Amino acid sequence: MFASDAAPHTDATPTTVVATEICADIFRVRLPLPFALNHVNCYLLRDADGWTILDAGLNRPELYAGWQAVFVQLGIRPNDIRRIVVTHMHPDHIGLAGRLQQETGAAVFMSPREWEIAELAWVQNLEHGDNLTAYLRRVGAPPEVGAIVEAQQQKLRQMTQPTPTDVQLLHSGETITMAGRRFEVIHAPGHADGQIIFYAADDRLMLCGDQVLLRITPNIGFWPSTQPDPLGRYLASLRDLMRLDVELALPGHHGVITDWRGRICELLQHHDERLELAFAAAVRGATALEASYTIFNFDHFSPHEVRFAVAEALAHLEYLADAGRLERYEEDGFLAFRPT
Repeated sequence: MFASDAAPHTDATPTTVVATEICADIFRVRLPLPFALNHVNCYLLRDADGWTILDAGLNRPELYAGWQAVFVQLGIRPNDIRRIVVTHMHPDHIGLAGRLQQETGAAVFMSPREWEIAELAWVQNLEHGDNLTAYLRRVGAPPEVGAIVEAQQQKLRQMTQPTPTDVQLLHSGETITMAGRRFEVIHAPGHADGQIIFYAADDRLMLCGDQVLLRITPNIGFWPSTQPDPLGRYLASLRDLMRLDVELALPGHHGVITDWRGRICELLQHHDERLELAFAAAVRGATALEASYTIFNFDHFSPHEVRFAVAEALAHLEYLADAGRLERYEEDGFLAFRPT
Protein backbone atom coordinates (compact mmCIF):
# COMPACT_ATOMS: atom_id res chain seq x y z
CA MET A 1 0.00 0.00 0.00
CA PHE A 2 2.93 2.30 -0.61
CA ALA A 3 0.91 4.62 -2.81
CA SER A 4 -2.24 4.87 -0.79
CA ASP A 5 -3.70 7.61 1.31
CA ALA A 6 -3.80 4.98 4.08
CA ALA A 7 -7.55 4.59 3.49
CA PRO A 8 -9.30 1.46 2.19
CA HIS A 9 -11.32 1.66 -1.00
CA THR A 10 -13.88 -0.56 -2.67
CA ASP A 11 -12.51 -1.16 -6.16
CA ALA A 12 -12.71 -4.81 -7.15
CA THR A 13 -9.37 -6.58 -7.27
CA PRO A 14 -8.46 -7.43 -10.87
CA THR A 15 -9.12 -11.12 -11.56
CA THR A 16 -8.09 -11.37 -15.22
CA VAL A 17 -4.92 -9.64 -16.34
CA VAL A 18 -5.01 -8.26 -19.86
CA ALA A 19 -3.04 -5.61 -21.70
CA THR A 20 -5.12 -2.57 -22.65
CA GLU A 21 -3.80 -0.20 -25.31
CA ILE A 22 -4.19 3.25 -23.77
CA CYS A 23 -2.60 5.13 -26.65
CA ALA A 24 -0.55 4.11 -29.68
CA ASP A 25 2.03 1.47 -28.69
CA ILE A 26 1.48 1.90 -24.92
CA PHE A 27 -0.37 -0.87 -23.10
CA ARG A 28 -1.48 -0.81 -19.48
CA VAL A 29 -1.11 -4.03 -17.49
CA ARG A 30 -3.13 -3.81 -14.27
CA LEU A 31 -1.85 -6.39 -11.77
CA PRO A 32 -3.53 -7.40 -8.47
CA LEU A 33 -2.02 -6.54 -5.08
CA PRO A 34 -2.83 -8.18 -1.72
CA PHE A 35 -3.39 -4.82 0.00
CA ALA A 36 -6.20 -2.31 0.47
CA LEU A 37 -4.76 -0.65 -2.63
CA ASN A 38 -5.53 -3.75 -4.64
CA HIS A 39 -3.74 -3.14 -7.93
CA VAL A 40 -0.72 -1.57 -9.60
CA ASN A 41 -0.58 -0.23 -13.15
CA CYS A 42 2.44 -1.42 -15.11
CA TYR A 43 3.01 -0.60 -18.77
CA LEU A 44 4.37 -2.21 -21.92
CA LEU A 45 5.77 0.18 -24.54
CA ARG A 46 6.37 -1.11 -28.07
CA ASP A 47 9.17 -0.01 -30.37
CA ALA A 48 10.36 -1.42 -33.68
CA ASP A 49 13.22 -3.28 -31.98
CA GLY A 50 11.29 -4.65 -29.01
CA TRP A 51 9.42 -3.78 -25.83
CA THR A 52 10.01 -1.81 -22.63
CA ILE A 53 8.39 -2.82 -19.33
CA LEU A 54 7.63 0.13 -17.05
CA ASP A 55 7.30 -1.13 -13.45
CA ALA A 56 6.84 -4.78 -12.63
CA GLY A 57 4.54 -5.53 -9.68
CA LEU A 58 5.26 -7.82 -6.72
CA ASN A 59 6.96 -11.18 -7.17
CA ARG A 60 3.90 -13.28 -6.39
CA PRO A 61 2.58 -16.21 -8.45
CA GLU A 62 -0.60 -14.46 -9.57
CA LEU A 63 1.31 -11.39 -10.81
CA TYR A 64 3.88 -13.50 -12.61
CA ALA A 65 1.05 -15.45 -14.24
CA GLY A 66 -0.50 -12.13 -15.24
CA TRP A 67 2.65 -11.11 -17.08
CA GLN A 68 2.78 -14.48 -18.85
CA ALA A 69 -0.83 -14.09 -19.97
CA VAL A 70 -0.11 -10.64 -21.35
CA PHE A 71 2.99 -11.84 -23.19
CA VAL A 72 0.88 -14.52 -24.87
CA GLN A 73 -1.86 -11.98 -25.66
CA LEU A 74 0.60 -9.64 -27.41
CA GLY A 75 2.84 -12.33 -28.89
CA ILE A 76 5.88 -11.19 -26.88
CA ARG A 77 8.81 -13.58 -26.54
CA PRO A 78 11.37 -13.24 -23.72
CA ASN A 79 14.06 -11.76 -25.96
CA ASP A 80 11.57 -9.17 -27.25
CA ILE A 81 11.87 -7.35 -23.89
CA ARG A 82 14.70 -4.84 -24.30
CA ARG A 83 14.41 -2.84 -21.09
CA ILE A 84 12.75 -2.88 -17.68
CA VAL A 85 12.32 0.64 -16.29
CA VAL A 86 11.44 1.06 -12.59
CA THR A 87 10.02 4.39 -11.44
CA HIS A 88 10.87 3.78 -7.78
CA MET A 89 11.96 1.03 -5.40
CA HIS A 90 8.68 0.30 -3.61
CA PRO A 91 7.98 -3.43 -3.82
CA ASP A 92 4.82 -3.13 -5.92
CA HIS A 93 6.94 -1.47 -8.62
CA ILE A 94 10.30 -3.28 -8.41
CA GLY A 95 9.22 -6.67 -7.07
CA LEU A 96 9.23 -8.75 -10.29
CA ALA A 97 11.94 -6.75 -12.08
CA GLY A 98 14.72 -9.16 -11.10
CA ARG A 99 12.84 -12.27 -12.12
CA LEU A 100 11.75 -10.76 -15.42
CA GLN A 101 15.33 -9.63 -16.02
CA GLN A 102 16.61 -13.17 -15.49
CA GLU A 103 14.12 -14.54 -18.02
CA THR A 104 14.52 -11.83 -20.68
CA GLY A 105 18.14 -10.69 -20.30
CA ALA A 106 16.94 -7.08 -20.29
CA ALA A 107 18.77 -4.38 -18.36
CA VAL A 108 16.91 -2.71 -15.49
CA PHE A 109 16.88 1.11 -15.42
CA MET A 110 16.41 3.15 -12.22
CA SER A 111 17.49 6.47 -10.75
CA PRO A 112 20.71 6.45 -8.67
CA ARG A 113 18.89 7.25 -5.41
CA GLU A 114 16.20 4.60 -5.88
CA TRP A 115 18.76 1.91 -6.69
CA GLU A 116 20.79 2.96 -3.64
CA ILE A 117 17.77 2.52 -1.36
CA ALA A 118 16.70 -0.67 -3.13
CA GLU A 119 20.11 -2.16 -2.43
CA LEU A 120 19.89 -1.20 1.24
CA ALA A 121 16.32 -2.43 1.66
CA TRP A 122 15.94 -5.41 -0.63
CA VAL A 123 19.52 -6.64 -1.24
CA GLN A 124 21.33 -5.95 2.05
CA ASN A 125 18.19 -5.84 4.25
CA LEU A 126 19.66 -2.87 6.15
CA GLU A 127 16.58 -0.67 5.93
CA HIS A 128 14.66 -2.77 8.43
CA GLY A 129 15.47 -4.66 11.64
CA ASP A 130 16.77 -2.48 14.44
CA ASN A 131 16.50 0.71 12.34
CA LEU A 132 12.78 0.24 11.75
CA THR A 133 12.05 -0.87 15.31
CA ALA A 134 13.89 2.14 16.77
CA TYR A 135 12.13 4.48 14.35
CA LEU A 136 8.67 3.19 15.24
CA ARG A 137 9.41 3.38 18.94
CA ARG A 138 10.69 6.95 18.64
CA VAL A 139 7.54 8.15 16.86
CA GLY A 140 5.36 6.62 19.56
CA ALA A 141 4.45 3.12 18.36
CA PRO A 142 4.38 0.42 21.07
CA PRO A 143 6.84 -2.51 20.76
CA GLU A 144 4.16 -4.97 19.62
CA VAL A 145 3.38 -2.79 16.60
CA GLY A 146 7.07 -2.63 15.75
CA ALA A 147 7.31 -6.43 15.83
CA ILE A 148 4.30 -6.83 13.52
CA VAL A 149 5.60 -4.22 11.07
CA GLU A 150 9.05 -5.80 11.01
CA ALA A 151 7.56 -9.21 10.18
CA GLN A 152 5.53 -7.64 7.37
CA GLN A 153 8.60 -5.89 6.01
CA GLN A 154 10.37 -9.21 5.73
CA LYS A 155 7.40 -10.61 3.79
CA LEU A 156 7.58 -7.63 1.45
CA ARG A 157 11.30 -8.19 0.97
CA GLN A 158 10.60 -11.76 -0.11
CA MET A 159 8.30 -10.36 -2.80
CA THR A 160 11.23 -8.41 -4.30
CA GLN A 161 13.53 -11.41 -4.69
CA PRO A 162 15.53 -11.92 -6.79
CA THR A 163 16.57 -8.29 -7.00
CA PRO A 164 17.85 -6.89 -10.30
CA THR A 165 21.46 -6.96 -11.40
CA ASP A 166 23.08 -5.00 -14.24
CA VAL A 167 21.14 -1.90 -13.21
CA GLN A 168 21.59 1.08 -15.53
CA LEU A 169 21.17 4.52 -13.98
CA LEU A 170 18.81 7.15 -15.38
CA HIS A 171 19.39 10.77 -14.36
CA SER A 172 16.97 13.67 -14.35
CA GLY A 173 17.21 15.67 -17.58
CA GLU A 174 18.24 12.72 -19.72
CA THR A 175 16.02 11.46 -22.51
CA ILE A 176 14.86 7.95 -23.30
CA THR A 177 12.92 6.73 -26.32
CA MET A 178 9.96 4.45 -25.60
CA ALA A 179 6.94 3.63 -27.77
CA GLY A 180 8.40 5.81 -30.54
CA ARG A 181 8.35 8.88 -28.30
CA ARG A 182 11.15 10.91 -26.82
CA PHE A 183 10.63 11.14 -23.04
CA GLU A 184 12.45 13.46 -20.66
CA VAL A 185 13.41 11.88 -17.35
CA ILE A 186 12.06 14.01 -14.47
CA HIS A 187 13.00 13.65 -10.81
CA ALA A 188 9.74 13.54 -8.82
CA PRO A 189 10.54 13.26 -5.08
CA GLY A 190 8.30 13.05 -2.02
CA HIS A 191 6.61 9.68 -2.33
CA ALA A 192 10.08 8.24 -2.90
CA ASP A 193 13.33 10.20 -2.71
CA GLY A 194 14.50 9.35 -6.21
CA GLN A 195 11.31 8.53 -8.11
CA ILE A 196 11.56 9.26 -11.82
CA ILE A 197 8.70 9.97 -14.21
CA PHE A 198 8.70 10.51 -17.96
CA TYR A 199 7.36 13.37 -20.09
CA ALA A 200 6.95 13.38 -23.88
CA ALA A 201 6.41 17.06 -24.67
CA ASP A 202 5.58 16.50 -28.35
CA ASP A 203 2.74 14.18 -27.38
CA ARG A 204 1.76 16.03 -24.18
CA LEU A 205 2.05 12.63 -22.51
CA MET A 206 3.24 11.84 -18.96
CA LEU A 207 4.13 8.50 -17.38
CA CYS A 208 3.73 9.77 -13.85
CA GLY A 209 4.38 6.76 -11.58
CA ASP A 210 2.96 7.40 -8.12
CA GLN A 211 3.54 11.16 -8.12
CA VAL A 212 0.06 12.15 -9.31
CA LEU A 213 -2.84 9.74 -8.81
CA LEU A 214 -6.61 9.89 -9.21
CA ARG A 215 -8.94 9.29 -6.24
CA ILE A 216 -6.13 8.80 -3.73
CA THR A 217 -3.08 10.79 -2.74
CA PRO A 218 0.39 9.24 -2.78
CA ASN A 219 1.69 8.41 0.67
CA ILE A 220 4.26 11.07 1.63
CA GLY A 221 6.02 9.49 4.58
CA PHE A 222 9.09 10.17 6.69
CA TRP A 223 11.02 6.88 7.05
CA PRO A 224 14.42 6.06 8.60
CA SER A 225 16.23 6.50 5.27
CA THR A 226 14.14 9.39 3.93
CA GLN A 227 15.98 12.56 2.96
CA PRO A 228 14.87 15.69 4.87
CA ASP A 229 11.53 17.37 4.23
CA PRO A 230 9.77 14.84 1.98
CA LEU A 231 6.54 16.82 2.05
CA GLY A 232 8.24 20.08 1.11
CA ARG A 233 10.01 18.37 -1.77
CA TYR A 234 6.76 16.77 -2.91
CA LEU A 235 4.84 20.05 -2.91
CA ALA A 236 7.66 21.78 -4.80
CA SER A 237 7.65 18.96 -7.35
CA LEU A 238 3.89 19.31 -7.88
CA ARG A 239 4.23 23.04 -8.50
CA ASP A 240 6.97 22.38 -11.06
CA LEU A 241 4.93 19.66 -12.75
CA MET A 242 1.90 21.92 -12.99
CA ARG A 243 3.77 24.07 -15.50
CA LEU A 244 3.99 21.20 -17.99
CA ASP A 245 1.47 20.87 -20.80
CA VAL A 246 0.01 17.41 -20.22
CA GLU A 247 -3.02 16.11 -22.09
CA LEU A 248 -2.83 12.53 -20.80
CA ALA A 249 -1.03 11.11 -17.75
CA LEU A 250 -0.65 7.39 -17.07
CA PRO A 251 -0.25 6.73 -13.32
CA GLY A 252 0.89 3.78 -11.22
CA HIS A 253 -2.59 3.23 -9.74
CA HIS A 254 -6.20 3.91 -10.73
CA GLY A 255 -7.32 5.54 -13.98
CA VAL A 256 -5.71 7.84 -16.49
CA ILE A 257 -5.53 11.56 -15.72
CA THR A 258 -6.92 13.98 -18.30
CA ASP A 259 -7.05 17.13 -16.16
CA TRP A 260 -3.40 17.33 -15.13
CA ARG A 261 -3.37 20.78 -13.59
CA GLY A 262 -6.76 20.34 -11.98
CA ARG A 263 -5.66 17.13 -10.26
CA ILE A 264 -2.43 18.73 -9.04
CA CYS A 265 -4.44 21.61 -7.58
CA GLU A 266 -6.56 19.06 -5.69
CA LEU A 267 -3.44 17.39 -4.30
CA LEU A 268 -2.00 20.71 -3.15
CA GLN A 269 -5.27 21.63 -1.47
CA HIS A 270 -5.42 18.22 0.20
CA HIS A 271 -2.03 18.74 1.82
CA ASP A 272 -2.95 22.26 2.92
CA GLU A 273 -5.91 20.76 4.74
CA ARG A 274 -3.84 17.92 6.17
CA LEU A 275 -1.26 20.36 7.49
CA GLU A 276 -3.99 22.16 9.41
CA LEU A 277 -5.18 18.85 10.83
CA ALA A 278 -1.62 18.01 11.86
CA PHE A 279 -1.20 21.38 13.54
CA ALA A 280 -4.48 20.97 15.41
CA ALA A 281 -3.42 17.48 16.52
CA ALA A 282 -0.24 18.92 18.06
CA VAL A 283 -1.84 21.85 19.92
CA ARG A 284 -1.34 20.12 23.29
CA GLY A 285 1.77 18.28 22.17
CA ALA A 286 1.75 14.99 20.27
CA THR A 287 3.93 12.25 18.88
CA ALA A 288 3.48 11.24 15.25
CA LEU A 289 1.40 8.26 16.37
CA GLU A 290 -0.86 10.44 18.50
CA ALA A 291 -1.26 12.97 15.70
CA SER A 292 -2.10 10.23 13.22
CA TYR A 293 -5.11 9.22 15.35
CA THR A 294 -6.53 12.69 14.76
CA ILE A 295 -5.63 12.91 11.07
CA PHE A 296 -6.77 9.41 9.99
CA ASN A 297 -9.64 7.05 10.73
CA PHE A 298 -8.01 3.95 12.19
CA ASP A 299 -11.20 1.88 12.44
CA HIS A 300 -10.33 -0.42 9.53
CA PHE A 301 -6.54 -0.13 9.49
CA SER A 302 -4.24 -3.12 9.72
CA PRO A 303 -0.80 -2.62 11.35
CA HIS A 304 0.55 -2.57 7.80
CA GLU A 305 -1.56 0.51 7.08
CA VAL A 306 -0.94 2.12 10.47
CA ARG A 307 2.74 2.58 9.71
CA PHE A 308 1.93 4.56 6.56
CA ALA A 309 -0.43 6.79 8.51
CA VAL A 310 2.24 7.41 11.17
CA ALA A 311 4.95 8.10 8.58
CA GLU A 312 2.68 10.55 6.76
CA ALA A 313 1.72 12.30 10.00
CA LEU A 314 5.42 12.65 10.82
CA ALA A 315 6.15 14.18 7.40
CA HIS A 316 3.49 16.83 8.00
CA LEU A 317 4.65 17.55 11.55
CA GLU A 318 8.25 17.89 10.37
CA TYR A 319 7.15 20.27 7.62
CA LEU A 320 5.35 22.45 10.18
CA ALA A 321 8.40 22.38 12.44
CA ASP A 322 10.68 23.45 9.59
CA ALA A 323 8.21 26.26 8.86
CA GLY A 324 8.44 27.45 12.47
CA ARG A 325 4.82 26.69 13.41
CA LEU A 326 5.74 23.69 15.60
CA GLU A 327 8.76 22.83 17.69
CA ARG A 328 10.27 19.41 18.32
CA TYR A 329 10.85 18.15 21.85
CA GLU A 330 11.61 14.91 23.69
CA GLU A 331 9.12 13.24 26.00
CA ASP A 332 9.98 9.89 27.63
CA GLY A 333 12.28 9.08 24.72
CA PHE A 334 9.65 9.91 22.10
CA LEU A 335 9.91 12.63 19.48
CA ALA A 336 6.98 15.00 19.97
CA PHE A 337 5.73 18.30 18.53
CA ARG A 338 3.94 21.35 19.97
CA PRO A 339 3.20 24.89 18.80
CA THR A 340 6.08 27.33 19.03
